[in-house]
Amino acid sequence: MSNFWQLIASNTNGFPTIFVGTPLAQVLAQILSDPIKDPVAIFLIIMAMMLIAPLVFERLKLPGIVGLILAGIVIGPYGLGLLARDSTIILLGTVGLLFLMFLAGLETSLDDLKLNADKAIIFGLATFSIPMVLGTVAMLLLGYGWLAAILVASCFASHTLLALPVASRLGIMRTPAVTATLGGTLITNVLALLVLAVIVKAKAGNLTLSFWLFLIPALAIYTVTTLWGVPKIGRWFFRRFGHDEGAEFTFVMATLFIVSYLAQLIEIEAIIGAFLAGVAITKIIPNLSPLMNRIQFIGNTLFVPFFLISVGMLIDPMILIKEPRSLLVAAVMIGAELLAKYLAAWGSGKFFGWKFPEIMVMFGLSGAQAAATLAAITVAYKIELVDQLTVNGIIGMILFTCVGSPWVIARWGKEVKPEEKVVSDKQQNLSDRVLVPVANPNTEDNLLQLAILLTKKSKGTLLPLHVLSDKNDRISPQARIKQSQLLAIAEQAAHAATVKVEPIGRIDAAIARGIVRSATEHNASLVICGWKGYSTYKENFFGSTIDKIVRRSPVPVLITRCPQPIKNIARVFLALTQTETVSWEFQQTLEIAKTIAAELKAKIHLLIIVTGASNPDFSLATLGLSENTPIQEIQDNFVMKVTRMLTADDLLILTSGTHQYHAFGLSNGLVEPEAIVRLKPDIATIVVHFPNLN
Repeated sequence: MSNFWQLIASNTNGFPTIFVGTPLAQVLAQILSDPIKDPVAIFLIIMAMMLIAPLVFERLKLPGIVGLILAGIVIGPYGLGLLARDSTIILLGTVGLLFLMFLAGLETSLDDLKLNADKAIIFGLATFSIPMVLGTVAMLLLGYGWLAAILVASCFASHTLLALPVASRLGIMRTPAVTATLGGTLITNVLALLVLAVIVKAKAGNLTLSFWLFLIPALAIYTVTTLWGVPKIGRWFFRRFGHDEGAEFTFVMATLFIVSYLAQLIEIEAIIGAFLAGVAITKIIPNLSPLMNRIQFIGNTLFVPFFLISVGMLIDPMILIKEPRSLLVAAVMIGAELLAKYLAAWGSGKFFGWKFPEIMVMFGLSGAQAAATLAAITVAYKIELVDQLTVNGIIGMILFTCVGSPWVIARWGKEVKPEEKVVSDKQQNLSDRVLVPVANPNTEDNLLQLAILLTKKSKGTLLPLHVLSDKNDRISPQARIKQSQLLAIAEQAAHAATVKVEPIGRIDAAIARGIVRSATEHNASLVICGWKGYSTYKENFFGSTIDKIVRRSPVPVLITRCPQPIKNIARVFLALTQTETVSWEFQQTLEIAKTIAAELKAKIHLLIIVTGASNPDFSLATLGLSENTPIQEIQDNFVMKVTRMLTADDLLILTSGTHQYHAFGLSNGLVEPEAIVRLKPDIATIVVHFPNLN
């Protein structure tokens, strides 16, 4: 309300006075009668709201998103009038809107659609079509026009997986109900955004035959190009400039805005491009990587809150008093949305033969409204398709569902049987404390990224180690400085990925002995060593440092060679022999391969080394792998065949026998990693060695 401070100034009897008897309220009224225009003050107020509002509402057990929207109401033109929704707020809000949809895309994986694809497609279509029908009918009954009714219904159809962390905490992420919901989310959100694009065109009067003839092929080409081209260009960029963290982040931001701008060129909303950019680029950024952590941190703490505050500034709370019909609109929206989402989950769950708790988990996950809903209603308000009354109703629905969705998952998720993990205590603790010797700045980054990936998944601790040898002479100050620098770099990388870290600086007469002793003294569960890919004549005769580590290490050792940034890996090939599938060592190696593949969003391939006439049957399901996992049997000349098969974006994982220390061959002696590296030097290779504890 623009005259809020004038109203206070007119009622100042009894107020303390300053500046020669001028009432304090009058001074405030003179300063704040118009919205603040000073850029420093504007930024200060917004940052204060970003800090205070989420903290207060999270203390009240309410989502922080609620606090930010309400903060926008308070400081906006319909509240205290501190800030105007001017071009600056609109600009920052637009960036936040694109970033919000980009983050939604990052959380959407095409692999989720492939896993239980039939169930995901059925639920996705159900959770889109039922809300569209019920929502359109409900809004038409309230007197809305066809275009506005269909657009509001599309807001009901989309949803945000706000309660996913609750499901993860309950250990039900791999259950069929959750995987079907994850895949269905991609379908319903894409369809809802397409409805938005069509409605915007229809509002402008451009929904003609030529529009459809242009939109369909243009959208198909644009989507395929984005989903195929962005990962290709991204892998090339990360391969060339992956050492520069600033360049990586700038590339991601540039990709977001380029793809969003191209969407506008084919006359669809930029938020659709932002969403597709997230879906495309999530393929090449590991979930637990420092880069992903930076993207999510900056987005969730800066850009998205700007957007939420700008949305709050659109809301006029006085409409609830001036226009009691707004309460009816909000109630109808909430009722229609909840009923439609429940019917979609109930119908799909009954069709799949699932129990009631699983149906409620689907309903709870798909019932929350946030990202896509806010994006769509903001665009609709901008083109004057809906009014403030509708925006208020949508915000009310968002607030209600954001509170209710986590509660539903917490209540019914406990009754869903978690995914079974039949692993031993040793397997569970494999990545608890990962020790990484760091000595070469050129190879340190990839080793650290691999260690961080494994450690963060298990919520373990990273142990970067640098050993100085005092065998021949006193240690120079330069060597100590280098040790401190290497450990500082490792510690910084761990902190960037929010991983616990304990840097270790050690002095020993021999490097290998220092590494083994550190592993023992600091209770390491795994050691990751870098490997140059070949052995010198001296190393072949006397044994290399890695040979000595492998021979003496009390814990498993990953002998790693990554000529390219690890984030570029697209396929993980795991080689095994006929008899290995039942061994404890293979189960450990498989867990490592599955973790790397899952976090790098890579595909696992099995290479079965056949030495007999036939290969024994084994179930992929018992190994925790999809039935669609590619399997290839190789009987003769493994080295030549595997080098022809692999490309620069592949990772080959081999297991090493406990009695062969040179060349790190498989226990049957068929494979020599050095031979593979000589023929294919650009292939990433990991040789997993397990100690002989007998």
